[in-house]
Amino acid sequence: MDEQQLQAAARAYVYGYPLVYNLDELRKLPEGRAEIGPGGVVPWNTFTCARELLDPSVAFVSPNNDTLYLVAGLDLSGGPVRLEVPDTGERYYVLQCIDAWTNNFAYIGRRATGTAAGAFTFVPPGFAGEVKDGSTVVHAPTSLVAIVGRIQVDGPEDLPAVHDLQDRFVLTPLHPDSALDGIPAPDPRVPDELRWWERFRVALAAYPPPPGDAPFLEVLARLGLTGDPSPYVDAGAELTELLVAGLDAGRAMVERVIADAGRSGGWSSAMHYFDYNLDHFEVGTIDAPEWRCADRSTAAMTRAVAARAGLWGNHGYEAFYAVVYADADGELLDSAHDYELRLAPPPPVDAFWSLTMYDDRDYYLVENPIDRYSIGDRTPGLVVGDDGSITLYLQRTSPGPDREANWLPTPAAGGFRPMLRAYEPGAAIRDGSYRLPDIVRTDR
Repeated sequence: MDEQQLQAAARAYVYGYPLVYNLDELRKLPEGRAEIGPGGVVPWNTFTCARELLDPSVAFVSPNNDTLYLVAGLDLSGGPVRLEVPDTGERYYVLQCIDAWTNNFAYIGRRATGTAAGAFTFVPPGFAGEVKDGSTVVHAPTSLVAIVGRIQVDGPEDLPAVHDLQDRFVLTPLHPDSALDGIPAPDPRVPDELRWWERFRVALAAYPPPPGDAPFLEVLARLGLTGDPSPYVDAGAELTELLVAGLDAGRAMVERVIADAGRSGGWSSAMHYFDYNLDHFEVGTIDAPEWRCADRSTAAMTRAVAARAGLWGNHGYEAFYAVVYADADGELLDSAHDYELRLAPPPPVDAFWSLTMYDDRDYYLVENPIDRYSIGDRTPGLVVGDDGSITLYLQRTSPGPDREANWLPTPAAGGFRPMLRAYEPGAAIRDGSYRLPDIVRTDR
């Protein structure tokens, strides 16, 4: 097998992975497999709401434990969809609008549009009609859109108020009787070993990339990804071997980038992980050089890594994320040991901050004896030092009664990956002058 061809196939996998993975997650809604909400079928253009903070029973990559989610899949193939949002009374919330390729193309919420009641109408690509109801028009880059909403929750007693707000976010299709395209189905005749590539092929046709990605399309065409009908029904041994090897190599490339970040030690900032959106800027986004990845090849890899480690994450100006895999000595974090994180000062934010615990394999929340999955400035009883500093204890067993208020349990065994979130990060976080301290092992 030609090495150059193999590398091209691997890069094609990296390019297509976010699109395919994103559609896999969206498909769960109408198929009744949604991880968020009460379960059951969630029709297109309808919200499903998580009524409790998420816990380890939810198999989703890096979910937060700070807000209640509300999620909807918009299918604009049937025409525009109107969104009404309630007045949240200055409570933090964000509706992150994500196209099929995982571009964050619009934001609605406290930072972006304020907390007053409002109305927005999402229109599909190429829409030539008029919206005369006074709502803000949002042009979607693709006919399929995910709306991922997060509403601040300040403890269990706050849940009823948030439930009331969730119920007042309303979606209304302007043409409710129109047929919807849904997510395109792969040709069932394609063999299993090429099924991923077939799913990419049909998605690529349904959700064309922007003109700036034309060089990628040239490579995809050579692999049959722009063909119609499917060239994978009877691909032949040579092409099959290339695509199977390319998928494995591409997957390894993504995992290697993530692993390298972990081995580098210290905190890995995701401040610019979502800057791969280079083409679509609607309400609430910031179209500025500091929030755009200059190179499209770099953007493609960044998009894949972001999808793998934090699908549906926000731009750094909406919410700052940072993860860490190693302690101050460069050794990988392991539940066999005890650690401290001293925040002096705590992260400067305009909303709030938290630290959430995940395993280091799937990036899922982890079981623990006190059912605490995150800790932050809203944690009841959090102990703050006389100098304003906060020391957090990361270990699998209790650090003692006088420290349990500041304890974030680690998994029962194995490695772990904490993530710090800062909602509406302050200027010192955005410009990089605020630095998170190392996690220090304390059981030596």
